Amino acid sequence: MITLGIESTAHTLSIGIEENGKILSNVIDMYNGGNEGLIPRKLADHHAAVFASVLSKSLEIAGTTIKDVDLIAFSQGPGIGSPLSVGVSGAKFLALIHDKKIIGVNHPYAHVKISEHCCNMEQPLVLYLSGGNSQLLIEENGYYDVLGETLDIGIGNLFDNFARSLKLEHAHGAALAKLAEGGEYVELPYTVKGMNLVFSGLLTSAEKHISKHSKKDLAFSLMETSFAMTCEVTERALFLTKKKNLLVCGGVAQNRRLQEMLKIMCKEDDVIFGVAPDEYNRDNGAMIAYAGSLLYKKYGAMPIENCIPITNYRIDRMKEILD
Repeated sequence: MITLGIESTAHTLSIGIEENGKILSNVIDMYNGGNEGLIPRKLADHHAAVFASVLSKSLEIAGTTIKDVDLIAFSQGPGIGSPLSVGVSGAKFLALIHDKKIIGVNHPYAHVKISEHCCNMEQPLVLYLSGGNSQLLIEENGYYDVLGETLDIGIGNLFDNFARSLKLEHAHGAALAKLAEGGEYVELPYTVKGMNLVFSGLLTSAEKHISKHSKKDLAFSLMETSFAMTCEVTERALFLTKKKNLLVCGGVAQNRRLQEMLKIMCKEDDVIFGVAPDEYNRDNGAMIAYAGSLLYKKYGAMPIENCIPITNYRIDRMKEILD
């Protein structure tokens, strides 16, 4: 079975194609707004403008045509309403005009499943870190429960917001990580509540220190503190669940310093650490295609009237949405 996956939850429009677990193509086009942040209308305009070219390129790389595709999968949420709607509309159009089966995919679920596939892991403790999410997940009976999460903003949003406060040309976590290299530590608030995280106080304090310390030192300190907080709640979850496999996924999972800290923790606790290649941790269509094929095998196709954006689609709502 050939599945085409469409990702459009935030700044990225991506279309990937998968056949029986093998990724055939994964074309990614990311909107670059510089320091202005994610403006929903501009994200939607970008996705609509590049949709046709991204689709054509993905089909070409995969060596297939839309006629050969059996299933259209799309990110159903969570996400920013305007860009999310572009992907949903595109998926419905393709499914209706070409008479294809269609299914909506929970975005975090796709991150988890493609990472499990790449790392050959089954039912690990999952640390999911992205722009809008910071969650500890565990699979029970085919569904995911949230053991702990951010109580305010996601760790990716923490980095992006602080990058904008520093007026970096590219207000993104990757630019902040580059700036942080070689920095010196400045004490900042450290807030952990059980297995939950709070990042807004850390952001506010770092912003107040901008006139007192170098940008490099503050970037380093913000990232070190937030990663240490994340490692603490993750280790607590490992002890609670007695899991011996840890999988980190999502956009922030690409950060090499975070990976280093988690690897050290896992080595000390005799836990196997897993992280997928960067291509599959950033937002991408291949993960939607792969996860869509898994969901189709379990639930079948989705009625077209159920194919609507769900901006607040938590991973622990999947049973409610799909059953």
